[in-house]
Amino acid sequence: MTIHKEGYQTIGVTALIFGVLNVASFYFFSASMAWLAISIFIISLFLFLFIISFFRIPNRELTINDKQIICPADGKVVVIEETIDEEYFKDKRIQVSIFMSPANVHVNRNPMSGEVMYNQYHQGKYLVAWHPKSSTENERWSVVVKNNFGTILYKQIAGALAKRICNYTTVGQQVTQCDEYGFIKFGSRVDILLPIGTKVNVQLNQKVKGGVTVLASW
Repeated sequence: MTIHKEGYQTIGVTALIFGVLNVASFYFFSASMAWLAISIFIISLFLFLFIISFFRIPNRELTINDKQIICPADGKVVVIEETIDEEYFKDKRIQVSIFMSPANVHVNRNPMSGEVMYNQYHQGKYLVAWHPKSSTENERWSVVVKNNFGTILYKQIAGALAKRICNYTTVGQQVTQCDEYGFIKFGSRVDILLPIGTKVNVQLNQKVKGGVTVLASW
């Protein structure tokens, strides 16, 4: 397991707060209220380890297959439905949405290889990630990738807690399936818009792993 680059500053600041807080706690409370100093240490240690785990990149065997579309994020499938895409395709698509809790791995990976045709950041609200309008009204970052099999759109969506979306793609870039393309801090969701007729390989409420679970097949 490694730590994501987006976490270096956050973990550093958290470590500093953890150290200062506990030095002060043991200095003032260890003699008269040792139980309080120990409680502060245990709670702050738990929070510090949680922050570290949030930015983890676990070692895993990635799924590489040009005829498959791989899940771009860890989490739970919360939507599988037909929808009208008003942003790019202007037609009917199959939407699959993956909800990412704060406990999930938050690295986002390319669902397939191909050329980036569209890359657009949208300012917006911070509705809870499972709200039906979060796909179109929340802060989000959309990417469209095309290859010989087809074209898909996938978007990183901010939530009530997730207020920083990182995206590393640009228009014209050739991306490789399962390579990292972004990161969302502190829980949210990723929507994938597939062509009508694409075989969806996941089910509602299924827990999936980014870069591993097959989302759909051409």
